Amino acid sequence: MVVNTMDTEAAKNYRKKKIEEIGKMTALNQDEIVTNTKTVIQGLDTLKNDYQQILNTLLSSIKTIKRENGDTNLVEEKTNILQRSLETIELGLGEGQVMMDLSNYLQKIEAEKQKLRAQVRRLCQENGWLRDELATTQQKLQLSEQRVATLEEEKKHLEFMNEMKKLEDSDGSAAAPAVEKESESHSHLDDLGFPDADDDASPEVLSPSQPSAMAHAASGGYEIPARLRTLHNLVIQYASQGRYEVAVPLCKQA
Repeated sequence: MVVNTMDTEAAKNYRKKKIEEIGKMTALNQDEIVTNTKTVIQGLDTLKNDYQQILNTLLSSIKTIKRENGDTNLVEEKTNILQRSLETIELGLGEGQVMMDLSNYLQKIEAEKQKLRAQVRRLCQENGWLRDELATTQQKLQLSEQRVATLEEEKKHLEFMNEMKKLEDSDGSAAAPAVEKESESHSHLDDLGFPDADDDASPEVLSPSQPSAMAHAASGGYEIPARLRTLHNLVIQYASQGRYEVAVPLCKQA
């Protein structure tokens, strides 16, 4: 009963120590694990060489004992133990090499991760620069559109002013022939010997639409002057032709 209790306590202490060792191992970082693994690999490699030498010595002893017809059971048992130990050491070395390869692979992955993070930061900076350039370009585009709109309005205003100027020029050019015609009519009247309308003080006007007035005046017993008859005929002629700008001054003259 006491022996069983002692065994149970020993087992508990052993499990507790193992748990503490595992906790210490889990508390190590990657660099410490790699360093410890290298140390273990070196120790296992040294132990492997020592065991290999001992195994070679035992094999030589077995051969010697067999030649002497001696008992080789004890030596063979030791040889088997050494061989199993060597297999275990080789397994440990293989696992250690796997851990080293895994560490190297993780280091490469970490380097690639750092490179990708640097690329992401660079891309974020470039994205920020491109956004700033885009905002500046949009502002320039808005200013350009405003300038284009202003220039279009100015162009329309200038075209309108040009059209108004053309209309004014056309009105002036149309009025100039009328003035020339009126001056020509006055010169024609002067050539015929009729005075100007401003020099004539008589307010009486003979309408071209009443040709019977001349006949009524002739039947009244007085003679119509030849100059007045000629003026009356000119008024009728110009009025029938639609040249009222000439006929009206002649009416005033009559």
